[in-house]
Amino acid sequence: MIRVLHMIASLDVGGSQTMMMNIYRNIDRDRLQFDFIIDHPGETWFAPEIERMGGRVYTLAGFHGTNAGEIRRDWNNFFYTHPEYRVLHSHSRSYASLYLPVAKKHGLKTIIHSHSTNSGSGVQGAVKAVLQLPLRSQADILMACSRGSGEWLYGKRACESARFVLLPNGIDTSRFALTADVREKYRRELGIEGRLVIGNVGRFRDVKNHTFLLDVFQKVHEREPNAVLLLVGVGPLQQAMAEKAVALGVAEKVIMTGNRDDVPELLNAMDVFAFPSLWEGLPMTVVEAQAAGLPCVLSDTITREVDVSPLVEYLPLGDPELWADALCRRRPRMDASKAIRAAGFDIRDSARKLTELYTRLWNEAEAGR
Repeated sequence: MIRVLHMIASLDVGGSQTMMMNIYRNIDRDRLQFDFIIDHPGETWFAPEIERMGGRVYTLAGFHGTNAGEIRRDWNNFFYTHPEYRVLHSHSRSYASLYLPVAKKHGLKTIIHSHSTNSGSGVQGAVKAVLQLPLRSQADILMACSRGSGEWLYGKRACESARFVLLPNGIDTSRFALTADVREKYRRELGIEGRLVIGNVGRFRDVKNHTFLLDVFQKVHEREPNAVLLLVGVGPLQQAMAEKAVALGVAEKVIMTGNRDDVPELLNAMDVFAFPSLWEGLPMTVVEAQAAGLPCVLSDTITREVDVSPLVEYLPLGDPELWADALCRRRPRMDASKAIRAAGFDIRDSARKLTELYTRLWNEAEAGR
């Protein structure tokens, strides 16, 4: 059996984690298994499911700016004690340049996967940018969720090479189909029957721009007093956003669900999807929202590669009134599943493509031993 090792930092709900779990659920696990290394030991939402499916979860130290030697030593020891691996697929890029050479030394084929288009700002962002530069020459495969995400991390020339692999974030469209019974059940349980429900799925982090979304919702609330903001996810800014909702006078109309494993059903309960992120690689939640038939209002920083149906509208950030206008506009839902599959977002295609790649890399690594 082929066992592929994924470095993914955290196993809490996030874009890259959800994408890989979707693929994991759709591969032939009698032929191929996934194991995971994380460096956030308290973020293990998906760990029980991984273990039920036959996967393993390991924890190694994360990079803190001064422990490069420790990182290399820990990874070296890991591969000495786990010689069964031939392929390392890293979804973390910030310090991957420290451990990819270690994996190569142990004979593994390596994949670096770009899921974003920004490293953030300040000293931390600058350090990440420097550490990420070697990746384009270190990894055997340069993978990205979108063309823009690939060019940002690897450069345009590298994305023209045979080493570049574009892997859109696939979903199982059948899980998101609008069902009237489910919609009514969830709206009843959430106490949102007969209301305009604006939804968002994402971690409470700066990049997701919840602070602007709350400003927008205040304007929506002035026009539609019964409107509700449904926020799905957790994160370090959750408490700060709860406090801001109180300050804006809309706390009673803001529902924070935390992490959930019934996102398709929650999308069914929404009326419109708001996504004002500052940047993204390719946000899978926007594809999922379209699969649920939801009108989607996105910041114009988001890649056009998710614009696969008439449900999508892009707006510039900065003007809450403009966003409130769009979110209050009543628009019908529609079945966008065919368009999503045609655009390459079918999870079965992604699983097949990755299985073929892993098998080829495994065979090459075996031949090189």
